[in-house]
Amino acid sequence: MIDLTEFLIVGIGGFLGSCARFSLTKLSACLKWNFPLGTLLSNVIAGILIGLIIGLEPHVLWITPKKKLFLTTGLLGGLSTFSTFSLETINLFSDGKYLMALGNILLNLALSLFGVILGMCFAKMVLKKV
Repeated sequence: MIDLTEFLIVGIGGFLGSCARFSLTKLSACLKWNFPLGTLLSNVIAGILIGLIIGLEPHVLWITPKKKLFLTTGLLGGLSTFSTFSLETINLFSDGKYLMALGNILLNLALSLFGVILGMCFAKMVLKKV
């Protein structure tokens, strides 16, 4: 059965995550780098947070299924962005910035994966103190 409140929860989370990503992109543009830093930051932050949430979820009562849906699929789904990362990488290749394009690929993948691991480690540290 379809639960329309779940769509609303994901939609609100996605809106907030997308606004956060847009803000990071605007703020990082102030640095005037020729590198898509906003996307990288969005993906790494989302990776850290999803790792933290997934690591904490089995041990804390406040992460209900609907809150998890809001946070992971909604908020962090809106914050992280594979399509923008892909387009920015293609644009770097098209502009002849091959090393920067490869760096973008490596940094986004490696740091996002590391972010998830880091978030899970944070969750374990938090749980040890509780």
